[in-house]
Parts: sequence; structure tokens; C-alpha cells
Amino acid sequence: MNSNLPIGIFDSGVGGLTVYRALHERLPDERFVYLGDTARVPYGTKSLATVERYAIENARFLALALPAIRRAVNLEVIGVIEPGARTAVEVSSEKRIGVIATEATVQSGAYREAISDLVNEVTIIERACPLFVALAEEGWAETEVAREVASEYLSEMKDSSIDTLVLGCTHYPILRGVIQEVVGPNVRLIDSGEATARDCELLLQTKSRAHEPVLEIARERRLCDDLDHFYVTDAAERFSRVAERFLGSAPSRLEAVEVWGHDELRAY
Repeated sequence: MNSNLPIGIFDSGVGGLTVYRALHERLPDERFVYLGDTARVPYGTKSLATVERYAIENARFLALALPAIRRAVNLEVIGVIEPGARTAVEVSSEKRIGVIATEATVQSGAYREAISDLVNEVTIIERACPLFVALAEEGWAETEVAREVASEYLSEMKDSSIDTLVLGCTHYPILRGVIQEVVGPNVRLIDSGEATARDCELLLQTKSRAHEPVLEIARERRLCDDLDHFYVTDAAERFSRVAERFLGSAPSRLEAVEVWGHDELRAY
């Protein structure tokens, strides 16, 4: 595997930018290719079979966008669930863990299974919080509306005396301040994106696939610069605006593309 290949990231829309930011900060020498499937967002209300199909199509797109990856025989894949679950188990002293995620993720039981596989005696409380996605994307993360919605969603978490809460959707770290305010300062919040970035760093080191170090001036490059490439399946201008709000800068290289039903990359 060529260590100079970029890292591919795909998400249903803009939420994965929180993962991109965590990876960028932890791995400043790496290059990234990001695909936001904005034409089919949200994934959280769709069936598991549909999400699986979308994921395969998105992964195929990244391979087509990067021919060297398509030719590679070994392609490592890191999700956000296992790293987030493992981090939650590590930091939870009382093993009373809350998970907030999309409806599809909660219904799948993926976090519950991942956590239960790591520890025998644990209390897990899950809650779908679909409105958090809209609040994050509209820039309402610090509003009174967000506080009221968070209070409604998280009331059971507070009553159950959890000591750790997994932010199980990539959008949710954007509302971290409001969520922390509602659950209280004694509850540890687990950002699955940050946990995923740590796993990615470890994998690159273990497999000796880390990018060659760059000049110090390049290590200080900003988020979304022209060394990273962003693709979206719809609403490129809106994605750019939201990305600028999330990250402080808009993507320098952003293309609108189609990824479904085609064997080759189609940009428009």
C-alpha cells in the first residue's frame, strides 16, 4: 500500500466534517478526500439495507476517484462505532453509558452490541435525537431552541445517572456545549470522531502507512485547503457555507458528483 495515498472519508452530508477536523488535527501530514452524500441525506431515518447500499456506493466512488486505491489489494476501513464504544468503556467508572445517535443507528443496536462485547456488566441507555442534525446544519447549536430540544431528548439520561455519554452521530459534537450543559459537568462526553481519528493514527503507524513528514510550514496548513479534495452529491454551495461555519474556512476544492448507478465517476 502506497503510504502517500490520501485518507478517504464519507458521510451522509456535513456531519462527517467533525471527523475530518479530528483527523486533520491528529494527522497533519495526511491528505484527505471527503464525500458528502448530500443528495440522500438523512441516512438516520432509512433502513439498514438502504444505508448499507449507500455505503457501498460511496466507497466505490472513492475508489473510482482514486484509481490507485481501486487497484490496491488491501483497503483498511475504520468506522466510528467501535472506536467510540471502546473509548466509552475505558473512561466510564460506573459502567453506566448513554448513547445518542440517529434512529437507524439506535434501531440497529450497533453501539449496544459493541459496548456489550467489551464489558460484561454495563447499563446502556440509548436515545435517537434526529432534530440535532437539523439544528447543527442550520447553525442553531447554541440557541434556546437547541437547549429545549436537548432537555427533552436527554431527560431520561439525566434520570438514569449515566457517567458517560457517546455522541454517536457525526453532527452531535457541534452541539457539544448544549449537550454538556443539559447532562451536567460530571458526565463524560465521547466524540466518536475523535476516537476514530486516534484509531486511524494507530493503524497508520502499525501498518507503516503514515504519510511522509512534510515541511513545518506545510504542517501549519489550514483546514479545507487545496491539498484536500471534497465531493458532494448535491447542494455544493450550501455544503460550502456549512463547512465554513463548522471549520472556519470553506473547501478550496469542492465538486458536485453522482455516485449511484454508475461504474465510473461522473462530475457535473
